[in-house]
Amino acid sequence: MIPALMPTYNRADLAFERGEGSWLWTVDGRRFLDFGAGIATSSLGHANPHLVRAIAEQAGRVMHVSNLYRVPQAEMLAARLVESSFADSAFFCNSGAEANEGLIKMMRKAMAGTGRGERYRIICFEGAFHGRTLATLAATGNAKYLDGFGPVVDGFDHVPLNNMNAVRAAIGPHTAGILIEPIQGEGGIRAAETQFLRDLRAVCDEFGLILGMDEVQSGMGRTGRLFAHEHAGVAPDVMSLAKGIAGGFPMGAILAREPVARHLVAGTHGTTFGGNPLACAAANAVLDVLLDPEFLGTVERKGARLRAGLVTLVAEFADVFEAVRGMGLLLGLKCRLPQATVNAALLAEGLLGINAGENVIRLMPPLTVAEADIDAGLDMLHRAARRCRASAAAGLAAQ
Repeated sequence: MIPALMPTYNRADLAFERGEGSWLWTVDGRRFLDFGAGIATSSLGHANPHLVRAIAEQAGRVMHVSNLYRVPQAEMLAARLVESSFADSAFFCNSGAEANEGLIKMMRKAMAGTGRGERYRIICFEGAFHGRTLATLAATGNAKYLDGFGPVVDGFDHVPLNNMNAVRAAIGPHTAGILIEPIQGEGGIRAAETQFLRDLRAVCDEFGLILGMDEVQSGMGRTGRLFAHEHAGVAPDVMSLAKGIAGGFPMGAILAREPVARHLVAGTHGTTFGGNPLACAAANAVLDVLLDPEFLGTVERKGARLRAGLVTLVAEFADVFEAVRGMGLLLGLKCRLPQATVNAALLAEGLLGINAGENVIRLMPPLTVAEADIDAGLDMLHRAARRCRASAAAGLAAQ
């Protein structure tokens, strides 16, 4: 018999009742160091006093009014995001998939609005993940995720990451734009090369295409910059955000330059819950922290500390791990042993990581993680690696 909660996830047998900072406690009293952060979402950690206070105070006033009326909290958030980014305007929604769905619509609408309605196709990249709606599944292009859902939404062409020749070859008379994650999270912490991002900007300018960036996982301070594309010194025309934007409260956003954004006029796109007072109060509280002049520098330093420790780990346990990937606090360990084996060892040591493609385990602690907790996590990783090595040796001996 099917359970009341649909079994769409292979859930670990862990139930958490409270958290503090980078730590979580289960209902049976076990403590875990959270290096998954709710899939890079709990950006300020658990029970952050400033975020909790902002949500509680707003909930005590008004949580939801709909977008039929002005929402001052949304207006403030949009202004702050615009001031801190390449964008001229923002649209708020509820999730990363919804943000990417809106981004796709915005690309197509901008082409139609400038007399180029035949341009509706978007070039995407192998290994991408853009969401679970029908259109974002098509943009993702993963056959496993598409299986069983009928005809694939038309309009997406997939090419290898970091291959500019393939990008140029895919551009045709129906191409509207390009959509890329600066760092593929679900795909295995695979980074777009700096020059590749610069070349994408140049080719979009050359052919009059729209450059879209999916920063759902890599944005909001995760790499030590507010947005990951800033490392390459280029800017998109439109960008999706979610996950860490509101510290764990459900929210997404689309940021866009005026030539793209102006085509979404009243009635062309909408949302019931998106950008409501409570969500925007949470996101404004997160921005209070991220926009502190010193904060992103601390993220960069903590990321360097964790990465250095991971490099040492890989060198010591080359039979367990192959390489370190990523930047800032968006890091991955490519494993030589199966993910399941490594993850079981991590859980046994009290450390939470997140699986990704290419046999990679993502390590994405809260941006507020203490240096002592980074060191504790590295100790757990070393102990887990020793467990894996011993288990592999026992397996060989039993053969």
